[in-house]
Amino acid sequence: MKEMTKANLSAAFAGESQAHMKYLAFADIAEREGFANVARLFRAASFAEQMHATAHLRALSGTGATVANLEAALGGETFEVNEMYPPYIATAKAEEEKGAVVSMERALAAEKVHAQLYTRAKESAAAKKDLDLSAVFVCEVCGWTVEGAAPDKCPLCNSTRFRKF
Repeated sequence: MKEMTKANLSAAFAGESQAHMKYLAFADIAEREGFANVARLFRAASFAEQMHATAHLRALSGTGATVANLEAALGGETFEVNEMYPPYIATAKAEEEKGAVVSMERALAAEKVHAQLYTRAKESAAAKKDLDLSAVFVCEVCGWTVEGAAPDKCPLCNSTRFRKF
């Protein structure tokens, strides 16, 4: 793929991905405020943006077989844990941005769990076996992730709301 097209597709992928997530957040707010149809519209648009982002990722040859996808996912999580979040957190602390520090420290803790799970999954897939995985629960407030059973309270934010996967 030519350099400019690749750069444009990469930027479009990032934009569509952000719109997808932003519209889901907007839908939750609309729902809480009693605007069920506005929430529905945001969720529909979010799904469309997800389809656009997925098509762009495929066009960029950004997907592969499961082991390669797990390697890519593990690489992303490892980058976040080792290179991205530590300096971001340090900057937020230096600038006394408490909300940003809390948000990023919680994300960092969850990314560490994701990296562990992806490592196990990659080993299983490389051995041509599916991952031995019981239920996975994700805190609906901060994203902390746990395999097995949901705790009574999230160890990061004390929420009691978990989504089962």
